[in-house]
Amino acid sequence: MQIYLPIAEVSVNAFLLLGLGGIVGILSGMFGVGGGFLMTPLLFFIGIPPAVAVATEANQIVASSFSGVLAHFKRRTVDLRMGLVLLVGGLIGAALGVQLFTMLREMGQVDLLVKLCYVVFLGIIGGLMFLESLRAIRRSKNPTTVPERKKHGLVHALPFKMKFRTSGLYISVIPPIVVGLFVGILAAIMGVGGGFIMVPAMIYILGMPTKVVIGTSLFQIIFVTAFTTLLHATTNYTVDMALAVLLLIGGVVGAQIGTRIGVKLKAEQLRILLSIMVLAVCAKLALDLLIEPSELYSIGTGGH
Repeated sequence: MQIYLPIAEVSVNAFLLLGLGGIVGILSGMFGVGGGFLMTPLLFFIGIPPAVAVATEANQIVASSFSGVLAHFKRRTVDLRMGLVLLVGGLIGAALGVQLFTMLREMGQVDLLVKLCYVVFLGIIGGLMFLESLRAIRRSKNPTTVPERKKHGLVHALPFKMKFRTSGLYISVIPPIVVGLFVGILAAIMGVGGGFIMVPAMIYILGMPTKVVIGTSLFQIIFVTAFTTLLHATTNYTVDMALAVLLLIGGVVGAQIGTRIGVKLKAEQLRILLSIMVLAVCAKLALDLLIEPSELYSIGTGGH
């Protein structure tokens, strides 16, 4: 069943969009990521213009993340205090990111920038997560070499410390605010919740337990992506509601399924699965940029 998307100005199969929303919702519940790192490139692949894909996907992430976070609230695996600190940085970052997005769109360079950002960030983050996950799996198989929780020197040396009881931490609020700021900028420019950056940052930089990280990440993602969608809709007019509703329906259902799957897997298994998916999407995007270079020129001159 074909449906015309008025803002994107293309016709797409409605069942295909529902299916994509469901897949991304499952990832949201399993890994604590909004799923935008996967959905936005998938929308590129089926012909949705990057500017519309970025703004609309931010809207869909709100719903799938909200559905996922409800399940985590029931299990008490959300650190609300940490989530609020991350949110402060996230809202500031989102406002800055939308301003940058608007400026690049006026120059006609935003489509190319979005795709290049995906290749760079997904490649770096996916590679680091994969290597760290392999090390964690090796340690879990050899209990005699499992290290005690490390104290992260820089994080513990900074001022403005706060207790985060759910996470069992007493650290400065500065690193969480910086992580939130960076994720907010990414949400605006790349149409992602930023979970693929935030989850490893919360585990490896802040030292939070993996099970708490997922629910807390989703909590912060909801508000940052909602704010980002509002800014895009009012400044760039690139939010396609018909597209968003179809992705949203699939995403809400998928998130509930994903949360149940995530509980049954070990933390190390979750991390390595996420890293493999990140690398696979990165490879596909990089190939598209290399194989179809003619698109780079049309994107570059689109604003003139």
